[in-house]
Amino acid sequence: MTNPFENALMQLKRATDVQAFPEGFMKQISVPNREVRISIPVVMDDGSTQVFEGYRVEHNNARGPYKGGIRYHHDTDIYEVKALAFWMALKCAVANIPMGGGKGGITVDPKKLSKTELEKLSRGWARGMADILGPKKDVPAPDVNTTPEIMSWMNDEFMKISGDTTGATFTGKPLDKGGSEGRGAATGLGGWYVFSALREKYNVQPGSTVVIQGFGNVGGHAASIFSSNGYKVIATSDSKGGIVKEDGIDVKALEDWKKQNGTLAGFPGSRVVTNAELLELPCDILIPSALENQITFDNAPKIKAKFILELANGPITPEADEILFDRGIPVIPDILANSGGVTVSTFEWEQNIKGEHWTEVDVNAKLLEILNRESITIYEKSLSAKTDMRRAAFIVALERIAKEMGY
Repeated sequence: MTNPFENALMQLKRATDVQAFPEGFMKQISVPNREVRISIPVVMDDGSTQVFEGYRVEHNNARGPYKGGIRYHHDTDIYEVKALAFWMALKCAVANIPMGGGKGGITVDPKKLSKTELEKLSRGWARGMADILGPKKDVPAPDVNTTPEIMSWMNDEFMKISGDTTGATFTGKPLDKGGSEGRGAATGLGGWYVFSALREKYNVQPGSTVVIQGFGNVGGHAASIFSSNGYKVIATSDSKGGIVKEDGIDVKALEDWKKQNGTLAGFPGSRVVTNAELLELPCDILIPSALENQITFDNAPKIKAKFILELANGPITPEADEILFDRGIPVIPDILANSGGVTVSTFEWEQNIKGEHWTEVDVNAKLLEILNRESITIYEKSLSAKTDMRRAAFIVALERIAKEMGY
């Protein structure tokens, strides 16, 4: 199986086949500026010591400090983190925010750790990476399986080591630790803003049916937002599997059900599906909000959605992109669709540096303005370049980064 970084480079080639860029720039943008791997020893609750592997990849900082989340996952490796750092560099350029691209991670199943072990691990990552971090250098944030609480532990550890008092090195913190209003819902809400800006361009009707893979922070917020705006969410899933209810899911009732039962399965009136089956359900809008490489060469011909909004990072492989493009199924790419998270993270960074605290209304208004503008910019690029939205988004991002690098 191709690793995620190879997929990212294949996406880059697809875009630059449509519009060429200078050779020197292409050589630089194809490799990260820096890759850091650290070992993190943790004394476990039973007295034994385990050593975990941690990563930080800094891809490009031509437009500002490296920016990007930290994920805790048993499958996380350096190739995945490299791909995510590359996409972050493009995502920040797509949103036109003053940040570069980075990403971090630890190979770990956090569900197997106690809270004490999780805190030791998180502080260990911050200690091991402290030399390269800072408000003007590299600004991490939450990602898969990392939380505001984890960010506050890391931020606290970094402030002890560095003496930094702004708190601007880590974003996605709890509100009482310098976090921003609106950060929790930002990725899902940003996806809604992008969808709203483009819906009519693709003739997606109000009240359409929606299938969402993933019911975590991003997918859960997306389900709630689409549902409250009159769309009919008919299926969703978590890591254990999914449910379908053709007459529509009461999202709030499903949230309560999952809290009580720890699973989506058994929700009244629904039937169980696997995550693979969920992707192939007939629907108007498909929203992959979980992990990468979900729609591939094998299942892309079976996708029955009329429109795809990528809220996960890299859920569609380059081979699948070609199939969906040939089938006339529009894909709103991750580097635009899920850029709300990093945009509000950047607002948090700005608030911390300035010593300000903005209201949720202000945060969402600024987010709406940015994503409206950039969605239309990329849509217009897709028309002028006669290409799909992913290639158009890549081209816009590459133009912006190349300009800052003097090309």
